[in-house]
Amino acid sequence: MLETSARLLRLLALLQSRRDWQGAELADELQISQRTVRRDIDRLRELGYPVNATTGTFGGYRLGAGAELPPLLLDDNEAVAVAAALRTNAVTGLEEVSLRALLKLEQVLPSRLRHRVSALQHIESVPRDTPGPALDPELLSTLAAACRDSDTIRFDYHSHDGTPSRRRVEPHRLVNWGRRWYLVAWDCDRTDWRSFRVDRISPPRPPFGPRFTPRDFDATTYVASSTTSAAWRFQARVLVHAPADVIAARITAAVGTVEAVDATTCVLVTGADTVETLAVWIGMLGHDFEVTSPPELVAHVRTLAARYARAVQD
Repeated sequence: MLETSARLLRLLALLQSRRDWQGAELADELQISQRTVRRDIDRLRELGYPVNATTGTFGGYRLGAGAELPPLLLDDNEAVAVAAALRTNAVTGLEEVSLRALLKLEQVLPSRLRHRVSALQHIESVPRDTPGPALDPELLSTLAAACRDSDTIRFDYHSHDGTPSRRRVEPHRLVNWGRRWYLVAWDCDRTDWRSFRVDRISPPRPPFGPRFTPRDFDATTYVASSTTSAAWRFQARVLVHAPADVIAARITAAVGTVEAVDATTCVLVTGADTVETLAVWIGMLGHDFEVTSPPELVAHVRTLAARYARAVQD
């Protein structure tokens, strides 16, 4: 049987691992009586952990949210997974916050885990042309909560040229696409779906409401169709001498879209922040292609063609 302090830590880990527990289940896991479980729950409450009793036929316990953030217990693999996600900046726009969290995590890791996590320094993420816009974590969580609670919200939105407009929307989903975050919402005044870049949204001010009935809508597909290449500095339409399904299999929706012309040719609609990046992507398709726009890309491809021709001269 575990000593009291070790048992309390094990009990806390169990409560954090899933939403609801019955007293009998906790007793079986810890190999103690249900009476001891009740006493240990009381001890956790005295230490500031909000362990709530659940009602119903199978009443039990649930770890609630408190006024302060209690210590979070992770097993070895969970700690490594969190560190890997933070180190590779998995949350676009929150890179600085992710780094601070990673430093705090590494400080409290036991030596055996610190050694495993230190190896993650050798992980490299493929750099983007430009970093994504910084995000306000509080704004992101506010929008997520409005989506969850189906609360109508109002905010000022700044277009690409900085012009503000007042919006009243029914928030549906947050979508992380490419380098940016988007809020997909039903625009109440325009009676249509819209996607809003989160970095251009001013924080909504409470009170929120009224509540609305959620609609069925594919937010990810909507963002993909409305933002592919549009957010890039340079956009291009490239005629590729290959079937559309062949080219579509070589790219992702974040890179571009493919439009069939006939059985042997297609048009790739794509974009990037630099013509150098565009030329690399197109060259990696492995098929002949024709570029007619933008002019900067045409000029760059001509320069590359001449450079490559000189490189193989006899």
